[in-house]
Amino acid sequence: MYRLRLFILFIFASAITVAFLSGPINVSISTYLPVFGVYFLFTALYSNLKTIVRTGNVNVDYSISYNLSLVLYTGPLGLFIFEVFSRFYVYVIRKKNGTADEDEFLHTFYNIGGPTLLNVIGYFCFFSIYPYVEHHTFGIWLLLIPIVIIIDFLSSLLLLTIFHFAGNINTGQDAWAFIKGKSILDTLKGAISNGLLFLFLTEQHWEAIIGLFILNYLVSRSAVLQSRTLQHKIERDRFEQMAYTDFLTKLHNRTYMNKIMNELNESEQLVGIVVTDIDTFKRINDTFNHNVGDKVIQHFANHIKSKLNEHDYLFRSGGEEFTIILTNRTYEQCQELVLLLKEEVAQTSAQAEYRGDTIHVDYTATFGLNYYDCGEKSDIRKAYIQADELLLKAKNNGKNKVYIVNSTRTNTQEDLDIIEVET
Repeated sequence: MYRLRLFILFIFASAITVAFLSGPINVSISTYLPVFGVYFLFTALYSNLKTIVRTGNVNVDYSISYNLSLVLYTGPLGLFIFEVFSRFYVYVIRKKNGTADEDEFLHTFYNIGGPTLLNVIGYFCFFSIYPYVEHHTFGIWLLLIPIVIIIDFLSSLLLLTIFHFAGNINTGQDAWAFIKGKSILDTLKGAISNGLLFLFLTEQHWEAIIGLFILNYLVSRSAVLQSRTLQHKIERDRFEQMAYTDFLTKLHNRTYMNKIMNELNESEQLVGIVVTDIDTFKRINDTFNHNVGDKVIQHFANHIKSKLNEHDYLFRSGGEEFTIILTNRTYEQCQELVLLLKEEVAQTSAQAEYRGDTIHVDYTATFGLNYYDCGEKSDIRKAYIQADELLLKAKNNGKNKVYIVNSTRTNTQEDLDIIEVET
């Protein structure tokens, strides 16, 4: 942290030295004050739109800067005086609002010194080269664009140095990712805006100056609002995903199952509703421990998921109980899949760590399948309850079984197909 403070103070001291050695302000005080006032007003508005490049021990703002046009018109000292007033204004406001970070006062010195030094470099580059291109139709733009690119690149190097001293960037890959993150469109916007402002200042076109500031503010405001809206949507989607996700298996939970059932009630699909759970699961927990039990649940969930397609749904509807909703399948296809699941579960084992050793846990599962027409007037939850009752009947008759009912048949009494497989 000592090196960071020393570096920031060096940048600030260098800015003071360059500003005062460069001579007085290039325009009269009567001209400088209204320019100062307009820039200060819009800087205060823009301070609410600035974005943080990187968080951590250092909190340095990055936004499109209009300081190049100011230094070209008023000179290095004019820019330095403006930066001192505008940056300390932002500091005071942040302290008052409670939004300042721990080292906001120190960062203010960098936010004065860094932009001053960089734009003074642009100032000397511009007036050294401008006599050679001033007669060219697009000379000023051909000059300003590379100058702004150079300033942006040097700004990135300064910030990388700050982040390195703060311990936020330690690898070349991180540094390169930071440099690549800069937007070329923002660079072009900065070059064009600074060029127009410089021309308008030279000709004293105040309506155009204020109009350009207002236009850029509205565009920036709109971009910030869109960014916040997108961020809020991402956060809502993330929280919704969390609300619908079972964290042990990463499957959808019972809350999401209810949502899907509500949607299916509105459809006219033929679906296979399967309720299944692991047989004698309590014995697994009692024999080993709950961590082994969790591995068995995860193994069972992953095995089922591997046999489903993108149109099917799989939910963890209870502790060791799962619900499957099969869509776009015939009754025979649903029956075939459930029988396959039952047989393969019995033939595989879950791997887990127990007392320092790797063990393999054999287990079986029981299934209840109800093939149901969502076009019926009854609620799909009744079909789910019937599938659950089939599961209970199968378990009461020995477990490791599949019980199936085809609710789409029009028989006068329940048509129940009991399919038993030797255990």
